[in-house]
Amino acid sequence: MFDVFGSVKGLLKLDSVCIDNNVFRLHYKATVIILIAFSLLVTSRQYIGDPIDCIVDEIPYAVMDTYCWIYSTFTIPNRLVGRVGKDFAQPGVASHVDGQDEMKYHKYYQWVCFVLFFQAILFYVPRYLWKTWEGGRVKMLVLDLNCPVVGEDCKADRKKLLVDYFFTNLHTQNFYAFRFFICEVLNFINVVGQIYFMDFFLDGEFSTYGRDVVRFTEMEPEEREDPMARVFPKVTKCTFHKYGPSGTVQKFDGLCVLPLNIVNEKIYVFLWFWFIILSILSGISLIYRAAVVAGPRVRLYLLRARSRLAPQEQVETVARKLQIGDWFVLYQLGKNIDPLIYKELMGDLAKKFEGKDTV
Repeated sequence: MFDVFGSVKGLLKLDSVCIDNNVFRLHYKATVIILIAFSLLVTSRQYIGDPIDCIVDEIPYAVMDTYCWIYSTFTIPNRLVGRVGKDFAQPGVASHVDGQDEMKYHKYYQWVCFVLFFQAILFYVPRYLWKTWEGGRVKMLVLDLNCPVVGEDCKADRKKLLVDYFFTNLHTQNFYAFRFFICEVLNFINVVGQIYFMDFFLDGEFSTYGRDVVRFTEMEPEEREDPMARVFPKVTKCTFHKYGPSGTVQKFDGLCVLPLNIVNEKIYVFLWFWFIILSILSGISLIYRAAVVAGPRVRLYLLRARSRLAPQEQVETVARKLQIGDWFVLYQLGKNIDPLIYKELMGDLAKKFEGKDTV
């Protein structure tokens, strides 16, 4: 099992310089790791283990297993409620009449490992775009000032470089900031879009899947319909046709056990709650971002919180001169630079701006 998850270790590495925020990292780091781990888990069970076992008379087991895995199995949806062993053999498995009883075919379990990996790629796309657009600007500006032990001469030179950078590039960094905001919007669109994508993938079952599972645990045993058995049945039916001795078509009904669905049903219960929570957090993050863009006072309060060691009047002096792009870069630096050095940087910027009121 440890070998299966060994390839995910690279995603656990912490970045030396922070260029985003916690909600952004939930998308490209936590969610990507979860999806790839689930994909590897399903792949190991699907292609290394035995994903299906079928029982049928007169047909070799290996032939029946391969046939039913390739051409899918089915259940009878109106045979999900009742008593196992009395009303039916297994939930969704009972005798049926062609053309009268609804038959639900289950094909998607073959594609779960591929779909999970594809979803992981989609979650990483906004991160890839932002890293490309960001171009290492914050890392370049940090200049090793994230280390509290820096020589005085070296520290003074690097602070002067930062002050000169902000003075020279004042009011020219809005496009840089808005590209990050675009990536945040893409994160929100992606997670909401993936909820609808999985709903389509699971034949309209995913949008209410987690809620139905919670509700299922509170119902009477004989009256409740297990949503996990409906979406990921453990026992299904499979019909095999072949020619008999006289050339007539013979029909064989078989029962198939799908042990892989024990894993799949738990994976999608977790993903339902994870995606709902992530979409809510992303929505709140967008509301916060809109307030930051529209409210200079909000930016001032946030800059105060980030540079809490600096005198408030110095922070206000700096904040009055900054547009949204300048504020964003300075705020990002505050996440990476040592607080004492950041305090001194704010003081130097305030002096620079006070001496150049015409900027």
